[in-house]
Amino acid sequence: MASGLKRDLGLLSTSALAIGAMVGSGIFILPAVAYEDAGPAAVLAFGVAGLLVFPAAVSAAEMATAMPEDGGAYLYVERGMGPLLGTVAGIGTWLMLSLKSSLALVGGVPYLVLVAPALAEYVVLVAIALAIFFTLVNAISAKGSGSLQFLIVGVMLLVMAGFIVGGIPGIEADQTRGALDLSEGGLLAAIGAVFVSYAGVTKVTAVAEEVKDPGRNLPLAMIGSLAFVTVLYMGVVYIAIGVSDLSPGAASPSFGAEFISADGGDTAPIAHAADLLFGPVGVYAVIAAALLALASTANAGLLAASRFPLAMARDGLVPSRFETVSGRFNTPVNAIALTGGAMILIVSVFDVGQVARFGSAFQILVFILLNVALIGFREGAIEEYQPAFVSPLYPWLQLVGIVGGVVVLVEMGGVPFLGAMVIAGLSVVWYLAYARPRIDREGAARAGARESATDAAVERTREMFAEDRRYDVLVALTGETSERARMDMVRMAADLSRLRTGSVMVASFRTVPHRTFTGSGPRVRSRELPDWLEFEEGRPSWLSDDARTSGGTPVADRTVPLAGPGGSLEYREIEAEDAAEAIVEFAEFEGYDMIVLERRGEELHDRLTGGVTNRVLRNATCGVLLVEDRGFDGADEIAVAASSGPYDPVKLLVADAIAEETGAELSLLQTIPEDAPDSRRRAIEDYHAELMRILTVPARSRIVETDDRVAGLSRFAATADLLVTSTESRGIRGAVFGRPGDSLVESVDCTAVMVQPAEAQQPGLVQRYLLDPLFG
Repeated sequence: MASGLKRDLGLLSTSALAIGAMVGSGIFILPAVAYEDAGPAAVLAFGVAGLLVFPAAVSAAEMATAMPEDGGAYLYVERGMGPLLGTVAGIGTWLMLSLKSSLALVGGVPYLVLVAPALAEYVVLVAIALAIFFTLVNAISAKGSGSLQFLIVGVMLLVMAGFIVGGIPGIEADQTRGALDLSEGGLLAAIGAVFVSYAGVTKVTAVAEEVKDPGRNLPLAMIGSLAFVTVLYMGVVYIAIGVSDLSPGAASPSFGAEFISADGGDTAPIAHAADLLFGPVGVYAVIAAALLALASTANAGLLAASRFPLAMARDGLVPSRFETVSGRFNTPVNAIALTGGAMILIVSVFDVGQVARFGSAFQILVFILLNVALIGFREGAIEEYQPAFVSPLYPWLQLVGIVGGVVVLVEMGGVPFLGAMVIAGLSVVWYLAYARPRIDREGAARAGARESATDAAVERTREMFAEDRRYDVLVALTGETSERARMDMVRMAADLSRLRTGSVMVASFRTVPHRTFTGSGPRVRSRELPDWLEFEEGRPSWLSDDARTSGGTPVADRTVPLAGPGGSLEYREIEAEDAAEAIVEFAEFEGYDMIVLERRGEELHDRLTGGVTNRVLRNATCGVLLVEDRGFDGADEIAVAASSGPYDPVKLLVADAIAEETGAELSLLQTIPEDAPDSRRRAIEDYHAELMRILTVPARSRIVETDDRVAGLSRFAATADLLVTSTESRGIRGAVFGRPGDSLVESVDCTAVMVQPAEAQQPGLVQRYLLDPLFG
């Protein structure tokens, strides 16, 4: 790679890096915390936590083989979801890794004081010395750092293997009863406590640019080390619980180590168990392993954390000096020096234990973002995204990881969550102040997901315009329908049905009081056409002479042909106690494809009952057209306004039909944020160009740059003779916060048509809850 970094890390070194990043406080301190929450089920808590981390590990492994570059979680989130969330993931993860590495440098205190109590007061000086040492090792050689990591992890694992094998004969069965009990009440709290034990599994992706054969070695190292560490954790915790005196504050015979602290302080649970099993020799071995494990965590954390400033500098999110690679050592010396300096500052000034808990909560957020980013890359169908390793069970594995991460985050409590939000907030401030003025791009998965959605919308539109199906339309009149609106409603219904060889039913729904003895169902009466529907020579003057389609079947004799065979107009009068219910039932029973109803703004804003209009919108099984009549005598320009996503094909079909009958031109209106990248404008231009090839009338594209979508659309729709838009958000959110479509209609002076398709736009789970909110 042109970066100057060397691929020096093989499978063993990469696996050692991943194992060393995980095995630390998780095995030497947290078993006691988990036991206090869940008792013997602490063993199961470690196993479940490993399973919940697995989706993020698999997702990171797949993305790492597609983008084998330094940067890890930052790189994948930034490429997938854009620079804003990339900055949050990058700065937050860098800070989190620095905090966790600093914690590892001082985390051996409970073990160190067992053999040298006098050294406890010099912990900070020792930690600073170790930080300087690891910084120099990393600056000189990534290979040297990997070799050191391999040595440290090898010694540590030998000690842990001896602990497990030697401890099996000493297990008390009563003490381990319930170790795999899913019904334990404190299990969720214990899982939340130990979840951070596996945070290091994704650290290895931060040095993907320095891994040999990344398509093979990264997935093997990550998944293999996660499986290995999960089994190791469960085995060690099972042995420790099975052989220990579990009374709070109970001390072991030789060194006084405790499994559970009586005063809530840190303990040395594994040393306690080793003292009971092997005496002083076992304690010394465990202390050595603990110190080595914590040292390896610090080393792996510094190595991984330093690659985040490197990757972010390449993308312009932090100053470019941090992407400098030493010509002598082939390492990012400035990024390493920054990370080492941050660790020294944290050890010297802050309460590392408390601050690191904030970082742990943030790590869970990063795990969630990794799963979301993978879904974005997959759904975006990005041509350049070609991973050598593919996650199994997609997308269900990722969805489990997202939900599991949220559950664990909630279980961690309010303080860690608040700390994670503070880290995210500081990252956003940095992005807005430094990065945003310097960059103009969006995430590839975000752009890809949007392109995929528009491609699907174009295909649906093409299929709808090409299909040979008739459209039968019901024009629903009520006692509140204005005289001016009813004729234009019939006219628009005729435009659509005539071009689709369908029929138009004009039905006047009259509300009557409740009838106790004669039945409460609606009464349908056939009537001759009223005077306002009578046309000279059997056809209205506004109807075009040139029919585009033909076919269909004739209906009853009491009809007026609109144009061509199959086009027809009928009239009914219907008495019912509930007009909205009668409209919906009549349309469904008679098989109508569309209901045309006058839009009544006062009903749409009625928060309590919603009136006839809202109830028809909520319950209709066919499409609905709401007509806001302000005097429609034909059109030269019809504005078609898009909602937050692509155009619904039905809305385009309606606009195209009216434009064909009136000879109008369509204006395709769509908004983008004022700071949107050029790629987003080009994508919409291409989308509009594809639509223009499908439409049967002339059309032009208008893309409005504005952060106020309603104001921007209304400014350009003001010159049109007719506005066609969508109904949008029929649920509680729309009722409480208002519908942008309603606001747009009320901001213009021309006649407007609001379209609700029959499908009511119910996308799938992934589309509705992930792609739409996060990828736009």
